[in-house]
Amino acid sequence: MPLVSMTAMLRKAVKEQYAVGQFNLNNLEFTQAILQTAQEEQAPIILGLSEPYIPYMGGLNCIAAMVKELIDYYEVTVPVALHLDHGTSFEVCVKAIHAGFTSVMIDASHYSLADNMALTRKVTEVAHALGVSVEAELGRIGGREDDTYVDEAEAMYAVTSECVMLVQSTGIDALAPALGSVHGNYKGTPRLGFERMAEIQKLTQLPLVLHGGSGLRDEDFQKAIARGTAKINVNTDNQAAYTSVVRRILTEQPDVYDPRHYLGPAREAVKESVRAKIRLFGCAGKA
Repeated sequence: MPLVSMTAMLRKAVKEQYAVGQFNLNNLEFTQAILQTAQEEQAPIILGLSEPYIPYMGGLNCIAAMVKELIDYYEVTVPVALHLDHGTSFEVCVKAIHAGFTSVMIDASHYSLADNMALTRKVTEVAHALGVSVEAELGRIGGREDDTYVDEAEAMYAVTSECVMLVQSTGIDALAPALGSVHGNYKGTPRLGFERMAEIQKLTQLPLVLHGGSGLRDEDFQKAIARGTAKINVNTDNQAAYTSVVRRILTEQPDVYDPRHYLGPAREAVKESVRAKIRLFGCAGKA
């Protein structure tokens, strides 16, 4: 099945009250694991790529080609979106679109509202002309996202009226309002703004996105989904599962040198981590 945008899958998720997982691509094994599990679970899936991973994985064209070839090789028939996560500029979003990405996030949340709207509108005009979906962010989400760190004390909740202005001004397809979640590991107990989440979704009528899905409690996910969250981003949990297996095997079997003997089991660990989230989000069988 060819890659698709996020728009239809997220609208369906809002209507039927489940969420689609975005799982980040960190290397070949992560990509294999996510695609295989989505097909096994018959779940729509979003493959997320953070901007710092573009050079690490050989460039946008290489990444898009790898995803497409793996979809063919594994005979994947479920809907798959290839999404640029936290794109920092108009230029990188356009490059991703031209490489074959079917969805982009323009993260201009660190700018003023006016500048955020202007840049997001510019990206959306190009993306929609080519059938690509757009996600935008408002407020500041704390924690570490790859090479970027925002102190949790400096994170800012999204303002409802500004969310409405952003959506109406830009025509985006999904909104990620900062409401207390963080990237990476949480310090203490997460406290999400569920009331404001429901209010924002009701007023914007858009699928909402929850960044920082690793480490949240099951009940947090259920409350967010019930309030219009249709896309949940997970990466740290998968990375931890992968690394734990590699570390254990190389510690217990120091003579192992064939990457298949430690990266293969690590891939299986990612599959089980992704499978658990797919079932928790309620999107298994929704393809």
